[in-house]
Amino acid sequence: MNGFLWTSAGRRVQRQLPSVRRMKRFAALFIALAVAVSAATPWSSQGAVPTLDSIRVAIFIELPGKYRLNTPAATFASAGGLAIGFREPSGVVPLLNAAPGAAARFTLDDYGVKVLETADFNAAGAALKRLQAASGAGFITALAKNGTTFYQVREGGYASAAEARTALDKWSKDSALTALAGAANMELLGPLRAETGAYASLDEAKNAALSFGSVGLEAYVGIKAAPAGGDAAQYTVLVGSAADAAGLTAVKAAAAQVPEGAALQDADVMLPYIVIRNDVPSVQSKAVVPMYAMSAGGSAKVWIAPAGEGGITFTERYGRTYRGSFELSGFNKKLAVVNELSFEHYLYSVVGGEMPASWPVDALKAQAVAARSYALNKGFGFQIAHVVDTVLSQSYGGIGFEKPATVAAVDATRGEAMMYKGRVVEGVFSSNAGGMTADPSEIWGSSVPYLGSVPSPDDASEKGLYQWYRLALPDSRTGYVREDLLVPAGTKTAAGSDIMTIKGDGVAVRPIPLIQSDVEPVARLNNGTRVVVLERTVQSNEMTWVRGPFTPQALAASMKGKTTQPVTEPIRTLEIDTRGPSGRATGLLVNGTKAGVKTPDTLRSALGGLPSTRFEIDETGRLAVLSGGGAVREKPGDARPVYALGADGNARELSSPGLYVLNGSGELRAATKEPAFRFTGTGFGHGVGMSQWGARALADKGYDYQAILKYYYKDVTIEKE
Repeated sequence: MNGFLWTSAGRRVQRQLPSVRRMKRFAALFIALAVAVSAATPWSSQGAVPTLDSIRVAIFIELPGKYRLNTPAATFASAGGLAIGFREPSGVVPLLNAAPGAAARFTLDDYGVKVLETADFNAAGAALKRLQAASGAGFITALAKNGTTFYQVREGGYASAAEARTALDKWSKDSALTALAGAANMELLGPLRAETGAYASLDEAKNAALSFGSVGLEAYVGIKAAPAGGDAAQYTVLVGSAADAAGLTAVKAAAAQVPEGAALQDADVMLPYIVIRNDVPSVQSKAVVPMYAMSAGGSAKVWIAPAGEGGITFTERYGRTYRGSFELSGFNKKLAVVNELSFEHYLYSVVGGEMPASWPVDALKAQAVAARSYALNKGFGFQIAHVVDTVLSQSYGGIGFEKPATVAAVDATRGEAMMYKGRVVEGVFSSNAGGMTADPSEIWGSSVPYLGSVPSPDDASEKGLYQWYRLALPDSRTGYVREDLLVPAGTKTAAGSDIMTIKGDGVAVRPIPLIQSDVEPVARLNNGTRVVVLERTVQSNEMTWVRGPFTPQALAASMKGKTTQPVTEPIRTLEIDTRGPSGRATGLLVNGTKAGVKTPDTLRSALGGLPSTRFEIDETGRLAVLSGGGAVREKPGDARPVYALGADGNARELSSPGLYVLNGSGELRAATKEPAFRFTGTGFGHGVGMSQWGARALADKGYDYQAILKYYYKDVTIEKE
């Protein structure tokens, strides 16, 4: 699902699509009918509204084929402190507490690579920086060995020794790391350890760990759940970090030097446990933070709850603060982080993340009911969670997304959901439908009776924006300049095109009508430079957009893995093959051959990340050339050079990469000698269900949230728990 987005790229609506004015007339008629139906339809229930007291939101989770967002570690803190325990079917077994404001870090106790172990903190910091620069998951652990503090730099984790061994081979060939550590000193790490008996207190376990460290062994305090019938955690010491049975045997042999070492047993990695490491999170300081490495095998779940007032801050998710509690587990061999909280509190954040709080109250209420319906419809859509926190489900950013107006909208509609024939509907929505909502069949390949295509008044996103001019530059290139940086020259070209002059020095010519700080300008022009106007358009926004131009190579790379048949030839031509009820593209022809996709909406990512599938393709390298003898040559099929006859009667080859073509209507078209592709379209998101910008426009016109919802979702009733 696409939530509210502030920036996009845009262009005016294409001619063959309905005009905005015409869509407004349609919208007025359809809205009037929807309101009439709403007024005549009682709130009768054909089935009970499902209830959900709490919701589980996956922040990080590994679900191959559906959703993959991972973190090697998760760091939490709360102003009132944290209560940490094992979550079991019978309840939560308390383990320990983190002090108010203190950070607690968590990871999986799995396989990895020991890259370096040194008493030189600066060397350890340099190794960590190198790992991070090479996209490795690096950690520094402080260890007490032989009376000295050592800094162990590890990389991982990995689900198996084989995966870690592959990583070891990679890092042992990294010249920057081997200069610090030497390839021979790198080795595998794993979760296989020898274990002592239980200790009565944390301090006793810490002292025992130091005794093993005094003979040069890795030793950590471990915490296990109490045996059956017990109500408190047990402290133990876990010795070594072996990756295989031979390594564990060597650890136990070395541990025999300590008086209690002879009694060590093999730790059961399938039982819930936590290994407490001293993590050094910053290379700027030797300060340590507890790192709780939880068992990756079995069914271990760590539960983190606020010990006092305030939410929980999660560093690795943009430092956001969340209501409720967190559950951590090993899921599909990765660390899964799930936020569990009150369902209605979750909606406080979703409405604030999906729609600006400054929008009309009935638009916010419509968003609240749509979001509630969507979540109720999904069930456990992500196996161990109902939803994820991104727009694949709904945008959820914790307490920081909540605003008084969004909280009020949720409270005012508490328990309300949309129903169709006794079942809660999938309340999908998108940022902007581009004037016409989509039918599910043209997005996901199947129809849904309550989700059809209707006109949508979405052009409010264009109000107050600058106009931009697409210009022909003196060197044959094209680009966009904002209206306030141009002055009319008062003259026209021989073909009748307006000429303007640049106002100011170093004016950036943009590839699309929008300032993009991370995209290089096409050119920079100085004061007085004369340019030819090709067209005038509004600044890119959620209603209309432009993308490109893309080279054939860039498009082929973007299509890789997204089409049912690989695109192996250079892309010379690209056309829309089929369209759906709202005019959205549902199929493509690449070089004249159908390029199948799993679902029509996949076209967005296949074509370089288009905002929607309601677009047109400008094949700038495609044109027909009429010779003086009447013969027609079509490019790009005909690769021969193009010549033009000058005013002096001499023919010259057009050597510039760009050229301009004047059609019979006197319109100047920017073309290219080689194939290139621009996309111009309307809408932002899949376009199915409620358009958020459309909801705003309807609320501005005085329609209440029920009328808005019943306009976008056909034949639904709005029921309350």
